[in-house]
Amino acid sequence: MILLNWFIDSSICFIKKIYIPILVFTIFGTAMPQTNFQITDSSLFLKAKQLAKDFVMVDTHIDLPSWLYDEWFDVSQRSDNGEIDYPRAIEGGLDIAFMSIYTSPSLEGTGKSKVRADSMIVLVYKMVSEWPDKFVFITSTSEIPEQINKGKLLLTMGMENGSPIENNLKNLEEFYNKGIRYITLAHYKWNHISDSANDPERKWNGLSPFGEEVIKEMNRLGIMVDVSHISDSAFYDVIRLSLAPVIASHSCCRFFVPGLERNMSDEMIQTLAKNSGVIQINFANIFLRNGIYKKMEGGETELKNYFEQNDIDPNSAEAKDYSKKFMKEHPLEKASVQDVADHIDHVVKLVGVDYVGIGSDFNGVGEGNLPIGLEDVSKMPNLVYELLSRGYKDEDIKKILGGNLLRVWKQVEDVSNSLK
Repeated sequence: MILLNWFIDSSICFIKKIYIPILVFTIFGTAMPQTNFQITDSSLFLKAKQLAKDFVMVDTHIDLPSWLYDEWFDVSQRSDNGEIDYPRAIEGGLDIAFMSIYTSPSLEGTGKSKVRADSMIVLVYKMVSEWPDKFVFITSTSEIPEQINKGKLLLTMGMENGSPIENNLKNLEEFYNKGIRYITLAHYKWNHISDSANDPERKWNGLSPFGEEVIKEMNRLGIMVDVSHISDSAFYDVIRLSLAPVIASHSCCRFFVPGLERNMSDEMIQTLAKNSGVIQINFANIFLRNGIYKKMEGGETELKNYFEQNDIDPNSAEAKDYSKKFMKEHPLEKASVQDVADHIDHVVKLVGVDYVGIGSDFNGVGEGNLPIGLEDVSKMPNLVYELLSRGYKDEDIKKILGGNLLRVWKQVEDVSNSLK
């Protein structure tokens, strides 16, 4: 998709903060009426808030480091920047946050991916050093019992895009030693490790030969393999090779959005579960509803035609300015917390409650592109409330909020120990 590739080739700031808003909001058509999330059972909501506080809540994908890379700000205090800071995280019940170390696909092959990743890793540690009363860094599941319930947000890291490995397995070990505990193999373009679900060019028809070695080394080191963003063929290559369960750190169900390979098919979810993995549901509107995604496709065509008819370079400032204007003039409907629960329901009905969790993509989908009722991390009890309303038992909710992910993480550690 031309527009998609245009956004990918832009800067990190443009991708993570503007790409999704433009791609989603430029989409075109009459907006659905916007309403607030409604609580109809106050006693059930009080229980939801308590469960969110009592159970270990893990979010496997938060793009805060990209924001701090662009402009450092005080995340120990409540702010209007993005969807997460310390006060809102505590209010929402979040206990463990995987900070996303994201590098743009445009850096692939330039020798700059690792430099960018290292810079953002430093920023995560800076959060801990500047506000030690609010953040603590963890590197293993064994540290959680000691650190939990002390009023601090536990931080660890996942790397979104394996580009910083830069064809060197020693770099992979270096990232492990720095605290990276999962790696999303590719992003919106193929790289030296894997094909991407969002890239029509299939360079490797799955994993590259080097990518196969990466999987083996990740198993040995104890780094979770993340299959979000990669192509279907690459997913099955990973399943074939990995000795440990794998995760989809921030994906949704293709059942609801049939044309979106970025989401996982029923067959893939069943295969993931058979191998004891877990799919962490993404909160981005375009991944949740087919109608929103279809409007995205239609809007992409409309913008592409406009640029061609007016001889405008899609990579130009003029194109970006026009897209921003179009975004404001064509607001899009939003998904809701019920849609997120629908995706969780689908996984549970398909394979059981042991294989689904939360990977919000807070700070990664763009302002205004989160569901009604899940506008920021403080609203997480709304999702618990919705699950309770649907009859989920407390133990099931405990698994969804974090238990399933922690099980996989521990299994990955166990496989690593057996290989060393």
